Amino acid sequence: MARFSSILIFGCGNMAGAMLEGWLAGGVPASTFTVYNRTPKPVPEGVEQVNAVPQGRVFDAVMIGVKPQVLGSVVDQIEPLAGPETTVFSILAGNELASLAAQFPRAGAILRIMPNLACALGKSPIALGAQGLGAADLEAVTTLMAPLGTPEWMESEDQFHAVTALAGSGPAYVYRFIDALATGAAELGIEPAKAQRLATAMVEGAAALASASPLSAGQLADKVASPGGTTRAGMNVLDADGAINALMLATLTAARNRSEEMAQEARSKG
Repeated sequence: MARFSSILIFGCGNMAGAMLEGWLAGGVPASTFTVYNRTPKPVPEGVEQVNAVPQGRVFDAVMIGVKPQVLGSVVDQIEPLAGPETTVFSILAGNELASLAAQFPRAGAILRIMPNLACALGKSPIALGAQGLGAADLEAVTTLMAPLGTPEWMESEDQFHAVTALAGSGPAYVYRFIDALATGAAELGIEPAKAQRLATAMVEGAAALASASPLSAGQLADKVASPGGTTRAGMNVLDADGAINALMLATLTAARNRSEEMAQEARSKG
């Protein structure tokens, strides 16, 4: 952890804020972090917040927390902070290591991070890819990311597009599924607020069991679905003509393709 004992978060929006929350909950000292927000926002106790770019200060890492489309307008403010002793952390979808390295040529290393908002609870899958980090630094990054969930180093940067669709965008699809379950239950006569609570609690329990079980999710589904029973009747609708698999593939493909388009846009601007 000592390798990254001073981290500047440049733009502490929803995702960066969730990461900060997860780090603090995981025991990383608040004094590790400095947050730059152009307009001050509430930050956790002990975290320094500045509303002027802290030029002249040296940080072990500078994490870019702005939206991907904003990077071009602020890169000139961030670049002077990213010297040879600094690793640039990027949580920006679609911005590849080569593009980031071209924008931050003096930086010691570049790290791509793809988390989701569950990192605030220490429950996020976290895809990682790096350029310029030695073995010791790779280990230090893994240690730093561990309080946020499950760090996974990607074998190829090309995998980030699919991981963005699955792990980064995936929570929204789960939330939509919960909402659809609750809406369906309400149509069947359950009071809407109660249906939302039941659907959310059901998905929470099912996810916890899937995480703890040695069985795959598919095996667990078949275990719940007794032949000729109510669950099997519903699953027959989901499984008809591969409907649910086709829907998920189309959903993930659309998100992956958009990530690839964003990468192409970032390359063209670079």
